[in-house]
Amino acid sequence: MRAVGATADATTLRLIIRGRVQGVGFRYAFADEARSLRLRGWVRNRRDGSVEAIVAGPAADVDAIVAWSRRGPAAAQVTAVEATTTDGDFASFEVAPTV
Repeated sequence: MRAVGATADATTLRLIIRGRVQGVGFRYAFADEARSLRLRGWVRNRRDGSVEAIVAGPAADVDAIVAWSRRGPAAAQVTAVEATTTDGDFASFEVAPTV
């Protein structure tokens, strides 16, 4: 399964992850997983209770983080993952402040 907006080489997606995803270490686990896949971008909490992320890298690795996002860390209860194509140029993967 190819992620939304994927090309053969690389893709950049914006993810909105909903459910019990704050207060369970989701951002830091997501960042660890993204870094292990050598993805670039960021992840942050949103005041509406969701987690937002921008991930950029090889399509197969972006697909892998989307699949991981549907599960999350053990304490999370993910109910939805929305993925849309976006733009961005990132040097690393960061945990960003809440918006």
